[in-house]
Amino acid sequence: MNGRILWLLGAGLLCMAGAVAAVETQGLPATKGLPGTNPNPVQLRRPPVAPLSGMAQLGQKIFFDASLSSSGALSCASCHSPDHAYGPPNDAAVMFGGPAQSRQGTRAVPGLTYLERQPNFSIGPEKDEDDNVVDFAQLAAAGQQATRAKKVATGTAASAVNIVPQGGLFWDGRADTLQDQAIFPLLDPNEMDGGSIEVVAQKLRKASYAPRFAELFGAQVFDNTRLLVAEAMFAVARYQVEEPSFHPYTSKFDYWLEGKTRLSDSELRGLQLFNDPDKANCGGCHTSQPTRDGLPPLFTDHQYEALGAPRNAALASNRDPEHFDLGVCGPYRTDIAEQTQYCGMFLTPTLRNTATRRVFFHNGVFTSLEQVLDFYNFRDTNPEKVFPRGADGTVRKYDDLPEKYHGNVDVSDPPFERHLGDTPAMTAQDEADIIAFLRTLTDGYQPEH
Repeated sequence: MNGRILWLLGAGLLCMAGAVAAVETQGLPATKGLPGTNPNPVQLRRPPVAPLSGMAQLGQKIFFDASLSSSGALSCASCHSPDHAYGPPNDAAVMFGGPAQSRQGTRAVPGLTYLERQPNFSIGPEKDEDDNVVDFAQLAAAGQQATRAKKVATGTAASAVNIVPQGGLFWDGRADTLQDQAIFPLLDPNEMDGGSIEVVAQKLRKASYAPRFAELFGAQVFDNTRLLVAEAMFAVARYQVEEPSFHPYTSKFDYWLEGKTRLSDSELRGLQLFNDPDKANCGGCHTSQPTRDGLPPLFTDHQYEALGAPRNAALASNRDPEHFDLGVCGPYRTDIAEQTQYCGMFLTPTLRNTATRRVFFHNGVFTSLEQVLDFYNFRDTNPEKVFPRGADGTVRKYDDLPEKYHGNVDVSDPPFERHLGDTPAMTAQDEADIIAFLRTLTDGYQPEH
């Protein structure tokens, strides 16, 4: 059985023929039916909805418990707001935490929705359980011998999977499970600043919901500090898996895939541009097709890319000119720091609910979708529109990455294959239409029928 699949669906029938047809025709104007309808609707398989288990209910209480932070004012939900698709609730580049909520975080808060199908971190082709175990260094060495293939909307995973990391949680994939992920912000001094496992355990013993631990795990759980905290984090993970709002799949695009609503002319054109390998080519990494077994698209290939986003001067850590956030190879994960071909790579996030965000990229340098599209469009043709100029007047391209790692930046996948002075891949109208399409990825849409 595939060890990476975390989400086991119950009910739901496969509509293979329809799904394949959607892959082939997606992005094209409707050829039959009402204008803007999907000519080949599919049946999507969504997670089953059921009452939360006792474990998930406990996790819900922990998720919203601000007393676990040193300030007593910050919970998981403070940065992962349910009203903002479990992403940041404001337009700050990063969130503030610590005992007085005055310590600045170092990276933009990623959303917590649609992580139920996130694979474990790995490098290279997926390994079966009975394959010989090879470490990251061996996989990375093998990847260096591979030729990078261009990513396109219809075949990304197979083309580049052998040379870049994939999977994992956080911007650098340093946690594999939601349980492991939950402990990091709880203890991070710039976030909830929980202090230590011992301090957190003591707070859990005194929490109003402490009796639930005894009911679920037995009273002896309070005698084992690490077990108590581990079970608490597992409960938070169960809450994220079972609570439907973490993976609703109720966007306009989902319903369009199923033939239950129509896209406007601008949204349809945006979809076409999104998947056009000669235009935006967003679908090269943000996969827009349902899987062959009917699972809704996640709008990510789970892989890592070095895009060379501009440095964000708003981050306190960037006041040190020698400080660089290198993503996969440091500073927060250190196990593959020597694999310098990955320096500057960050996880490709899902684009679901992206229109609800007000900061983008790992350092929160962009504050609108318009700025994001401009970055993709002008990074190589008109870099002066994206990057600052140095004292000598030259454009400081890739100014958030040491020069020795500039070769890691993707310059082969459109629209990044263009050169200085070339015609940009997109017009202003193209960008507007793509943004119109991106807004169809916001959950909570009410279908027409």
